[in-house]
Formats: sequence, C-alpha cells, structure tokens
Amino acid sequence: MSKIAVIQMKAHVEKEKNLEKILNYIGQAAKRDAVLCAFPEFMMFYTPPHQSVLELTRLAEQITGKFITTISEAAKKNSIQVVGTFYEKKSQANRVYDTSFLIDRNGKLILKYRKIHLYDALGFKESKKFSPGSSVAQPVNTTVGKIGMMICYDLRFPEMSRMLASSGSEILIAPSAWVKGKMKEEHWITINKARAIENGCYVVAPDQVGNIYCGRSLVVDPFGKVLLDMKKREGIGIVDISLDQVKQIRKKLPLLKNRRTDIYADFKV
Repeated sequence: MSKIAVIQMKAHVEKEKNLEKILNYIGQAAKRDAVLCAFPEFMMFYTPPHQSVLELTRLAEQITGKFITTISEAAKKNSIQVVGTFYEKKSQANRVYDTSFLIDRNGKLILKYRKIHLYDALGFKESKKFSPGSSVAQPVNTTVGKIGMMICYDLRFPEMSRMLASSGSEILIAPSAWVKGKMKEEHWITINKARAIENGCYVVAPDQVGNIYCGRSLVVDPFGKVLLDMKKREGIGIVDISLDQVKQIRKKLPLLKNRRTDIYADFKV
C-alpha cells in the first residue's frame, strides 16, 4: 500500500501566495506519510477572464524558473514525489503551455507533459491564451507505480487514457480545474469513473475549488469505486492505493487484453 495526498485548493491570483500554500501542503503530506502529493491544474495562479494574454505570458516561467525550482527543493527536503502544473513560457510571445510535471523524491523532474486538448468548449476558448502540446508523455515508473499524465479536459478523450494504460500505466493522474456549470459535476464524476473502469487503473484527479471551479477532487480505484471525494472542501486528502488491486482487476476483467486491435479502424466513407 502507498499513501497519496490529493490537494484541493482555491488558487489566488498572486503566484507567491500560491507557492507559499503549495510548500505548506507538501510539508503536510510528508508528515502524514504520503509518498506522492498531487496538486490541481492552474495551481500557479488563478487567471481571471479579464487577464490579458500578455499579462499571462509575463507571469509564466520556464521549467527552470523559480516556481518549479522551489517545488523541487521542497520535494527533496520532504522526500516526497510531487505532481502539479504551471504556465510554461514559450518563445512565441502571446501564448503559454499548460504544463504538468512530476518531480521525484530527490527533487528531480522525471516527467513533463504539455496539455494537448485545449478547452475550446461550452463557452470557453483556452486556445486564445494557450498553445497545445504536440505529444502524450510516456508513462514513468515511480515508487507508487507506473504513472500516466493527463490534464483536465484530456479526461473527455478516452483514446488518451487508453493509450497511457496500454503503455503500462497503473495510475492516471489528471490535475484539473473543472469549470462549474449545468451537469458539469455529473460529467466529472462519470468520466473519472469510466476512465478507471475501462482501463483497470487508479485515476487521481485533484481539482480546483472556488473561483469558477467545482471542486470534487477524486480518487477512483480500478473497479470504479470512489475512494476519495473532497466535495467543496479546500485542503488535503489522503488515500491508500495498492498495485495488487490493479493486477487483480486486470486479471479478472482483462479489458486491455480483450481488445480487438486487429479489427478496430474507421469505416471508409
């Protein structure tokens, strides 16, 4: 069994205030014997609708900047793995990447993923401020298990989670900032459970709460059981996960093995 800490937070518009809160949560997670601490999307700061692209670009950082470097130092100090996101500065002046990261307990960056599915739906258009990534990050082995990374809207595209699961992922982590709205919480819960069931893996989905976001950070086991639902509470949740559960479920319900990849193809129209 491994303990995972899930952080549900309301991000402030000021980066430094969020960083202080993040470091505190990392320390709390370590004290509670968690081996991994997972944060939501947009943990760096909340971007209000009126914020310009140029202002967002000015506040964004490289992976080698202070924000990630400070978190890496905290991961090493507390001997804990950390998952989160940041606004990654790119050479094009009027766009940033929505980028997730995984830092190991020695403070080393072992995975970086740029969100490929931008939230251009339901009245939002992330592509006005963000550039999409161009690839899915390869799953990585950690002390918790093999982790595949997604971000928020990616959860709506089952091809991505299936690709990560068929490539060996035992845990899918999806930092999110799920926007409130009609049926949105129902979609959120259903999609997270579906991704876990169809791939026989854990889904860990830390979410933003407050501002325009719905909360409900979740951890779902490989059979679809919700192990954690943080409702509207800001704070830290601790969950025990077991890779034996993944092995047992995939043996009893061998969906990945039973796929007919020799037949699947689009019809010619």
